[in-house]
Amino acid sequence: MPTKTRPVIGVIGNAYRIENRFSVQAVGENNLRAVAEVANALPMMFAGTPDITDIGQVLDLVDGILLTGARANVHPTRFGMEAHARHEPYDNGRDAVALSMIEACVARGVPIFGICRGLQEMNVAFGGSLHPEIREIPGRINHRMPRLENGEIHPDPAVVFADRHDVHLTSNGTFASLLGRETITVNSLHGQGIDIPGERVVIEGIAEDGTIEAIRIADAPSFALGVQWHAEYDPQINPINRTLFQAFGEAVAARRQRGAFTAAAAPLSAGMR
Repeated sequence: MPTKTRPVIGVIGNAYRIENRFSVQAVGENNLRAVAEVANALPMMFAGTPDITDIGQVLDLVDGILLTGARANVHPTRFGMEAHARHEPYDNGRDAVALSMIEACVARGVPIFGICRGLQEMNVAFGGSLHPEIREIPGRINHRMPRLENGEIHPDPAVVFADRHDVHLTSNGTFASLLGRETITVNSLHGQGIDIPGERVVIEGIAEDGTIEAIRIADAPSFALGVQWHAEYDPQINPINRTLFQAFGEAVAARRQRGAFTAAAAPLSAGMR
């Protein structure tokens, strides 16, 4: 009897340099644990480097894709704006992989979940634009992570990832239906945010100051949701984030089951010809 295996979720890597010498691809462990412990899937990191990552082959190997948050901003030329040194760093390799992968996932019906930068990539992939500094828009709050008086990032993760503001969800929308409520409270660790929504981007959650916080891709054949907050931080204990990762995991498991059924049926169909 075949051994039952967990579905596989591909987790995109980010470009980093160690000791300012060694180029690496890295993924935050919280993302991997959220996939393994809450979505009940096997996390598999793949490189956000287009010349060594075959998107089609990755999608043949996985049952879903997680687009994580990251330090780097999406490059402004991806949505018709000019780059500026104060909005660095950028990760052109990840841009190239992520934007193409999003389109491929939606076309193939591969479940996809975008977090922070991942939500922004989903918007850009469908023709939308981003604002490089949400806090500079009149009436908006500072969505960046908390800092000490000397400008350094606060050393306590509990402070950095603490709930910061409410998000109002679309009545009867996908998020409200999943979460069973129309107002949630989330963390906030981003500078960039959605400016103009993409063609197929449906807004389902908005912060108190008007910042877009939750989206879905219209007419996607499977799970295709994005959130601006860092849902990977605490889904083991946070009921909002846990529900989202569990729903993602269920969509991924369902896709794997369909694939297994198709594979099992193929030899029978061939023999009946």
